[in-house]
Amino acid sequence: MKIVNYRLHQPFATDRVGIIVENKVIDMASASQQQLPVSPSDFFAMGQPAIEKAKEIATNNQHLQASYAFDRSQVTLGPPVPDPKKIICVGTNYADHVAEMGSELPQYPVLFSKFSNALIGPEDAIHKSTATGQLDYEVELALVIGKKASSVKKEQATSYIAGYTIGNDISARDLQKRTPQWLQGKSLDHTTPIGPWVVTADEVKQPGQLDIRSYVNGEERQSSNTRHFIFDIPSLISFISDLITLEPGDIILTGTPDGVGLAMDPPQFLQTGDKVRLEIEQIGEMEHHIVTKP
Repeated sequence: MKIVNYRLHQPFATDRVGIIVENKVIDMASASQQQLPVSPSDFFAMGQPAIEKAKEIATNNQHLQASYAFDRSQVTLGPPVPDPKKIICVGTNYADHVAEMGSELPQYPVLFSKFSNALIGPEDAIHKSTATGQLDYEVELALVIGKKASSVKKEQATSYIAGYTIGNDISARDLQKRTPQWLQGKSLDHTTPIGPWVVTADEVKQPGQLDIRSYVNGEERQSSNTRHFIFDIPSLISFISDLITLEPGDIILTGTPDGVGLAMDPPQFLQTGDKVRLEIEQIGEMEHHIVTKP
């Protein structure tokens, strides 16, 4: 099942949670007779009960003929979780990426955070701020947490995942590297696409075996597989939940493979007018243009 955040093409429309069925978007609040919330963030905050109710709706074809089923052409998709409580990112989680960045293999997962001001949807443009001259791309598998997780054992870790989506951990390398802390280069306004939807965990049987790629202006830049994680998904959830209680709707970005612009010879950073496409097996693809920040 594909869960989306959508907005109708009409005045005063607001973000609403829906599911994709046969290329239509079904509104969850209407289809559930208001048992499910309107807000995508509220939907994920409900955790697994909301997802189970949505699955019931997805299997009922009668909803496809209802007034609350919209063609894709009628809506714009936003970030599936537009205002998560936490966005936790994992750095240096592919050995080849560690090597190309001239770093050492980490003994523990490298964690940093983003804020929701950075999030954009699968149909938005990435803003290039004049504060940076080194904007870089990073395709990543992202997890959405489905239930409260604290001190989770590795063996149970995947049961805490609501679903999977694609993230682009856009990084301003000059800002990231000018201090020991990375935050200022990782959370610029309107720079982190998430989407195009959340694919529920039951449909991604082996998240540790997914092909992952990025392209800039049609040129393949990154091509790897999540089997090359240094710290696999159960290890990450267990490690993070020992330190930080994870809540439904929290997002974890799991790291990027080698092939980033900074590591090219010479470095190739994103410029206004560039087009970036991301692909992850079993999830989908996103494509974004780079525009100068208004």
